[in-house]
Amino acid sequence: MTTTKRLLRSLPAEYRDRLMELAREVSFPEDARIFEEHGTADRFWVIRSGAVTLDLQLPGRRVVTVETLGTGDLLGWSWLFPPYEWGFGAEALSPVRAYEFDGADARALCEQNPALGFAVMRAVAEVLGHRLHTARSRLLDLYVPHTAEPL
Repeated sequence: MTTTKRLLRSLPAEYRDRLMELAREVSFPEDARIFEEHGTADRFWVIRSGAVTLDLQLPGRRVVTVETLGTGDLLGWSWLFPPYEWGFGAEALSPVRAYEFDGADARALCEQNPALGFAVMRAVAEVLGHRLHTARSRLLDLYVPHTAEPL
């Protein structure tokens, strides 16, 4: 299991059940834009089925896919941190079914129950670290000249 598949699975059952009380089931058709880079991050999703690409608009270049997410993955972490703005864009690569959570409601739940809040924060931080590492690796692959000798 990758670190991106840990949000719900890493929470103790009591906390997972409390968080799931906030969930609603949604779906996105293939090629649907779920959110845009720099848009307002007011919600997040846990993917139940399908695939979503995370992308980044590079200045003077095309949009670059930095990661593909699938079943069990957390989609969106910017809802947790001010200024609540997406750092990436997201698009459905295939039809997607997901649990959707309102960011303000989830933050309020975390504030009401600090132990639950710590568990959620830790799980999201693991996802964030993984995503940043993946994005960095992808961008290095695209822009660092490949040579026969290691750098």
